[in-house]
Amino acid sequence: MLDARACRVGTLGVALLLLAGCAAPGPSDQPPVGDYFARDLPGLPGGPRMSPVNNPILEARGLRHPPPRLIRRALLAQHERWVGTPYRLGGEGTRGIDCSALVQNIFSDTFRFDLPRTTGEQVREGLEVERDALRPGDLVFFRPPGAYRHVGIYVGEGRFLHASTSRGVMISHLDNRYWQRYYWQARRTLEPVLLARRLDAMGEG
Repeated sequence: MLDARACRVGTLGVALLLLAGCAAPGPSDQPPVGDYFARDLPGLPGGPRMSPVNNPILEARGLRHPPPRLIRRALLAQHERWVGTPYRLGGEGTRGIDCSALVQNIFSDTFRFDLPRTTGEQVREGLEVERDALRPGDLVFFRPPGAYRHVGIYVGEGRFLHASTSRGVMISHLDNRYWQRYYWQARRTLEPVLLARRLDAMGEG
């Protein structure tokens, strides 16, 4: 049975496949030490899955200035939903997804924030931020060899969530030799406090 998100997004034409803009696989695009699943990361007491007791959306409610860690926890919960989904250029659902579609889906589902579909459009969103000033929720972009660009979402502690061409949806480290070599820039679509407020609004339905 198709995932509800895939039904909601619908299908796009062949032209979109050419515009999706994700990186072609590289020889070093592998998860060595430093690439993790959410269960291996700190910050999710009792495990990564959201529950009535351990739910970043519910935790955000009632806080005037929710800290960035709430955004991080919400992103890790999204990772748990998508982890293992294979990479597919032009894909938009759990049967296969590319990097920019993953970012678009997560921002829509988590923050009710609509990003453009392609990497080329997403890199024009928000404001550029320095790598040493990254906050959870920032978009990170890479320029590997070839025609395509790659995008992921920074989750904190030097790691980012993305759809890897070789391993599907996963979390990788920015200091991975491959990603460090092809790092391009980062963009902040909204300040962390505003993203957290949208997370709060999501919890209110």
